[in-house]
Amino acid sequence: MTNRVFFYGTLMSGFRRPGRERIDPNLRAEGRGWIRGALFDLGIYPAAIPAPDGQVWGEVYGMTDPENVLTALDEIEGYRPNEPDTSLYWRVETPVTFADGRVESAWVYFYNAPLGRAQRVESGDYLEHLKIK
Repeated sequence: MTNRVFFYGTLMSGFRRPGRERIDPNLRAEGRGWIRGALFDLGIYPAAIPAPDGQVWGEVYGMTDPENVLTALDEIEGYRPNEPDTSLYWRVETPVTFADGRVESAWVYFYNAPLGRAQRVESGDYLEHLKIK
């Protein structure tokens, strides 16, 4: 099991996402990277889904207390480990390619609800998308 987590949306640095301050003392930034997936803009936050044809960019953090950090993140992301099929997001250990090319495993929260008419973020980079938007 990995001790890393990957953020691609409002949990990234620079956002004031409620709950993030609870886990900050147990996170250490490791750099930017990307996962295989497709990114969508849901309006108030993004959603990534697994997809072989795209990249989703974000930030990788090491966790000094993975159990407590993941418990807090599960609550923030609406993930219920005992009910994954009905959770808003589901947590999956996923390969992350860092900007320097190395690949490490990290926990990622993938969206688990209908996307409706959500716009795909072609760049796969939510920060870049917000600058353009």
